[in-house]
Amino acid sequence: MLLRMEFVAQSSRFDAVGGTSALPNNVLRLDRDRWSPERARRWYDQQPWFVGANYVPAYAINQIEMWQAETFDPAAIARELDWARDLGMNSMRVFLHDLLWRDDPAGFQSRIDQYLDIAAERGIRSMVVLFDSVWHPEPRLGPQTAPISGVHNSGWVQSPHRDTLENPNEWLWLRDYVDGVVRAFGRDDRVAIWDVWNEPDNIFMGTLEHLQSPRKFELVAELLPQVFSWVRAADPLQPLTSAVWHNHDWRWGPMLNTIEQTQLGESDVISFHNYEWPEKFEARIGQLSEYGRPIFCTEWLARSVGSLVETVLPVAHQHRVSMYNWGLVAGRSQTVFPWDSWKTPWMPETAGEEHPPVWFHDLLRPDGTPYRAAEANIFRMLASQPAAQMTARA
Repeated sequence: MLLRMEFVAQSSRFDAVGGTSALPNNVLRLDRDRWSPERARRWYDQQPWFVGANYVPAYAINQIEMWQAETFDPAAIARELDWARDLGMNSMRVFLHDLLWRDDPAGFQSRIDQYLDIAAERGIRSMVVLFDSVWHPEPRLGPQTAPISGVHNSGWVQSPHRDTLENPNEWLWLRDYVDGVVRAFGRDDRVAIWDVWNEPDNIFMGTLEHLQSPRKFELVAELLPQVFSWVRAADPLQPLTSAVWHNHDWRWGPMLNTIEQTQLGESDVISFHNYEWPEKFEARIGQLSEYGRPIFCTEWLARSVGSLVETVLPVAHQHRVSMYNWGLVAGRSQTVFPWDSWKTPWMPETAGEEHPPVWFHDLLRPDGTPYRAAEANIFRMLASQPAAQMTARA
């Protein structure tokens, strides 16, 4: 993947925390209302160790099918979050979509409220994602496409739509969406964190390359800081974040692109994605610790490439890094299949096999039984430890 990389030299900035710089001098600061590292750490010290999943109900191929009135299924969500609670999970990362708000703000708000009630009744708080740059750039409401056989996450959609992104006059609708959602739930304890934009500089399109806006990076780079400002203008009590995910500059240093600079310069708590072996995962924690803020890994677990429950989750627990693996229950998103199924769909070796022998993401079968009982036991064991013990060890 070729990404436009830019570096903006900044004067050194210091936070009054221990007399040392908490923000590397090439990271752009755009909003003075960002939480200080000290405030972020105080907040985190009062929280449990967040452990959960990127939650898409098994009935949904994408975030639109999860939420729209015709397909929203509270009973299925309640059943699956019961299973999550049994694993020891206390948080879910959930993706919204701006088209749903634009179409029916009151109805969408009501469904979000229903979901948050269901989750809270099970001791689960949510990280809410507002925008997403991944996969299909032309989302639409109504019936969603059927899953492509054997293909990983074949129906996921971006937010906003490519046409909206390319027309800044349409950004007023996006501001209304952000303002409406955050004012509705920004002082609601059922929401733990606002994830402003998922993988904003993701320009991988695979077979959809012809649909990609050639100005996507430039436009997102312009819009992302505005979204941070819109969220802050709504005055939420929760912290804000947006996860860095791909850069090979292991210091998060001079090769940060403009979008990453905004992410790291504006996030109250630092978040990242990592699907690598445990030693590389731990190295990432070391690098991001230099920012002096709480750390969340909001995507992980890719068994066939080395990101495993038994090796990665204990490392995160040791460092008190909160964790959200991709996928809870195997379903229409088909994330049990690997990424390379985009190019070569998985074909069952034996007639009647629904899933590959080694799952890529996800933890539970459609009936709620664990894919691997040992993984479920690790989640339960680590989640049962008091946060105070982890803080002392970290």
